[in-house]
Amino acid sequence: MSWTIDERPWDDPAGAALRRAQRAELDERYGCDDHEPGGAPVAAEIDVFLVATRDGEAIGCGALRRLDEHSVEVKRMFVVPASRGSGVATAILRALEDAAVRRGWTTVRLETGAAQPDAIRFYEREGYREIPLYGKYVGSPISRCFERVL
Repeated sequence: MSWTIDERPWDDPAGAALRRAQRAELDERYGCDDHEPGGAPVAAEIDVFLVATRDGEAIGCGALRRLDEHSVEVKRMFVVPASRGSGVATAILRALEDAAVRRGWTTVRLETGAAQPDAIRFYEREGYREIPLYGKYVGSPISRCFERVL
């Protein structure tokens, strides 16, 4: 399977649809809609937003939010269920890391939920190591945080 990954604005319709699908999946997984410590990101916070498409259909996305001069956070990493296992998630993550390097950021952090063992396995497999909860996630009983130095 082949796909393309393009940078798009945060309000891109295909990207917004992917974020809604992610939210619905997490609402179901957690049994509620209160599963995001610190609240959802907004356009003004997002520095990079990528959307993966195959045959014109949006199949995945991911974003970067700057934390400080050297660090950035992965947000809204999501791949539609039908495309999972195809390698597109790894391609999106690597494209986000490449975007970080081009902008001079050297550390990538992320938060995922304790009820998302598939995401935890993915990030560990991709070279991320677990770190203490940071920022908005400190004290969150459902958060797990990871980091990779580029």
